[in-house]
Amino acid sequence: MAKDLTILSSLESGVLTLTLNRPRALNSFNGEMAECFLEHFESARSDDSARVVVLKASGDVFCAGQDLKEAIQMGDGHDLAEYVRARYNPMVIALRSIEKPVVCAVQGPVIGAGANIALACDIVIASEKATFTQGFGRIGLIPDSGGTFFLPRLIGLPRAAAYMMLHDEIRAKDAAEMGMIYEAVPAGKLEERVGIIASQLSTQPTRAFGLTKRALYLSYGNTLEEQLEIEAELQSEAGKTHDFKEGVSAFVEKRSPEFKGK
Repeated sequence: MAKDLTILSSLESGVLTLTLNRPRALNSFNGEMAECFLEHFESARSDDSARVVVLKASGDVFCAGQDLKEAIQMGDGHDLAEYVRARYNPMVIALRSIEKPVVCAVQGPVIGAGANIALACDIVIASEKATFTQGFGRIGLIPDSGGTFFLPRLIGLPRAAAYMMLHDEIRAKDAAEMGMIYEAVPAGKLEERVGIIASQLSTQPTRAFGLTKRALYLSYGNTLEEQLEIEAELQSEAGKTHDFKEGVSAFVEKRSPEFKGK
């Protein structure tokens, strides 16, 4: 089916790679691609053979956000709140709620909702050719897809407000230096670097990483006391996993652990 081609999927050695594949449209999201995105993440959630997800894109641009041609076709009477709730909010929630590491490989410019979807990933690696732009104000809209949530927490409110209102392009190197993304690498090294990170994650205790991810994102709304209790509860859950037993045994026996992700 044509829909399947909007996002390419491959699974190898525990690494599920999802590739945005509308390069002629700058990998902008239309309804078809958003639906396909959610289908892949729903499948990955229950697939034990997928230990880590890599999100990348075809062509020179990572993602230009919403396909504006589709938006124009919807007409003036279309409720954007309904569209955001149905398309973009579920994608952001899927990235944050899947209890597996999600690594984003940004090879080039990323704009609008595309930028905020990238920032919703757990680990973002960008080529030095990449730039991050909000750009919503250029068409009279506000940042969505979690932008007003992620950016102030990552880089501080003053910078977030300025970037959203001045439409500045943030270079990958600057984004890494200010803590917006994990790392910026030379363009020719992006695939290699992401491969190394994904391969490492695919052999580690996936359940523990999933619980770590849950704890991290719950911390945004918790007091210290509430977060300490969450840590205790999730530590109990982690302590019942195969990988905890294997990790302890390997430590005692002075050998490398063989984690199963369970």
